Amino acid sequence: MHSQKLLLAALLASGLAARTNAQNITQQQQPFTGTVGKTLAESKEVWTNPVKAPAGAPNVVWVLLDDVGFGATSTFGGVIRTPTFDSLANNGLRYTNFHTAAICAPTRAALLTGRNQHSVHEGGFSHTWSSFGFPGWDGRIPSDKGTIAEILREAGYNTFAVGKYGLTPDQDASDAGPFDRWPSGKGFDHFFGFLGSQTDQYKPDLVEDNAHVTPDGRHLNDQITDKAISFIDRQKKAAPDKPFFLYYAPGATHAPHQVAKEWSDPYKGQFDGGWDEFREKVFAQQKKQGIIPANVILPERNPNIRAWASLSADEKKLYARFMEVYAGYLTYTDHEVGRLVTHLKKINQLDNTLILVVIGDNGASKEGALGGVITRSSAAAIATPLSEAEQVKNNLAQIDLIGTPEGTNANYPLGWAQAANTPFKYWKQDAHSEGGTRNPLIAFYPKGITDKGGIRTQYGHVIDLLPTTLEIAGIKAPEVIRGIKQDTIQGTSLAYSLNDARAVSRHKTQYYYIFGSRSIYHDGWKAGFAYKPTSAATGNLVSAISVANPDNNDWQLYNVNEDFNERIDLAKKNPKKLEELKALFEEQAKKYNIYPYITWDDVLKRRLPQPTQQQQPASGK
Repeated sequence: MHSQKLLLAALLASGLAARTNAQNITQQQQPFTGTVGKTLAESKEVWTNPVKAPAGAPNVVWVLLDDVGFGATSTFGGVIRTPTFDSLANNGLRYTNFHTAAICAPTRAALLTGRNQHSVHEGGFSHTWSSFGFPGWDGRIPSDKGTIAEILREAGYNTFAVGKYGLTPDQDASDAGPFDRWPSGKGFDHFFGFLGSQTDQYKPDLVEDNAHVTPDGRHLNDQITDKAISFIDRQKKAAPDKPFFLYYAPGATHAPHQVAKEWSDPYKGQFDGGWDEFREKVFAQQKKQGIIPANVILPERNPNIRAWASLSADEKKLYARFMEVYAGYLTYTDHEVGRLVTHLKKINQLDNTLILVVIGDNGASKEGALGGVITRSSAAAIATPLSEAEQVKNNLAQIDLIGTPEGTNANYPLGWAQAANTPFKYWKQDAHSEGGTRNPLIAFYPKGITDKGGIRTQYGHVIDLLPTTLEIAGIKAPEVIRGIKQDTIQGTSLAYSLNDARAVSRHKTQYYYIFGSRSIYHDGWKAGFAYKPTSAATGNLVSAISVANPDNNDWQLYNVNEDFNERIDLAKKNPKKLEELKALFEEQAKKYNIYPYITWDDVLKRRLPQPTQQQQPASGK
């Protein structure tokens, strides 16, 4: 009995301590400055007024597209029409030296928090098959790494998100929650979209706020745009002077490539010349627009990509159709962003809105493999892939499904991925290459940008957009959010470059790591290591990952100030510089939780069925 009383006392004491700590946390956020006496007459009331954003603080819209290469849009020299992005850039700025993490979830986690991907535990994904129980890899953004939504909400903004979130752990993604790692738990007042990495555009795994809802059959782009507009209108009706933050992140243009024929049919015949002709056209236009330096040379096709002229008539017909649909998908996505911009202008909010558009969360997708994909593959098909000839035959039989609701996994062949990444080598997932990590950025802010239509070459990364936004809005990063002391913001504000094209880059060092592929940038130099999986568990997935990489796994060295698209490997010529950068990468690895080095081999062992091991004969006595 005595021991039970002691235990009860201890529990009561701990509960009291917990309540006291909670009160202290509340007081740290909003300290009481009045007087508490024995009676009301002896006391002084103090009311806490709602937090207001700084006077004149702009609305903020972040647009993040999915799987769009550097050279896809007309805004950055491409042949796919994107008039909305053209207009925003012509009245704002084009950043041509901006970077992502090379794959979706790491990019999104870094963007929303202003911190490197492993610092916020998103070395890979938040999916069960690709997260690991280590600080840099468990796929759970910690509370001391507050998001832009949490910061702006505490600074007097309303906060909305629509489209792809991609950062909720699989275990938490049901209607039972917990919801602390849903968008609502990371600072968003309202959310409408999907929690995973990809979804069907006509039958999306749709969520509104904290519950799954039934989609209405329209294309997801249409639905999220309507919802974004409704969020804004509802807020402006209730609080006209209160600014808002909108995170607009469509599933487009990630697979499945699905879009109405009214968008894809205008591109019929426009890609019959193939990916080689496409690259040449885009390359010339990029030079004409000043997107790339005049002395840049177009690299050779990536390994295993065949010359268009060498393809059969059936292959050309099939592959051209894949690209017609993709182009329509991208133009339609631009149109939906245009609906949002037009609405902001209609309600007289556009001039006081900062719009930052990241055209792709990584380079163009390699996941269509050599022959493209139309319908979803079974686990057996992934483990035992078709030959390229069999794949072409099957796809030709389904060619009319590309772009339709029945094309449940439509994705173009690898040749188009390199073309969309012009002028770079390689593609999505390749953290060692600019083709995986360099994506265009548009900055639009009528009140703050005077050099309209300007081009900016300062080095930037997605972690820079949070501090950029805060500086422009006049908001200081908080030391505490909801009682949790916050870690340091790791990004570098780009605000210094808005009206100074010649400003020296302030973001000096940046690492990249995606499942073995890695690189380190420092002050104009870059070292990269192209990891090639060696897993015995081969198949379409491994093929898509490894087909682009060189035969060797040696480190390479580039002076990217002089060699824009990494054509000249200086590793043997300048081994000292290479060793310096490799040592710097190791420092970053320790500092930002990259260890342990988890590779695609490790992921594949979890994701794919493993061959059954034969039982060894007993050797004991």
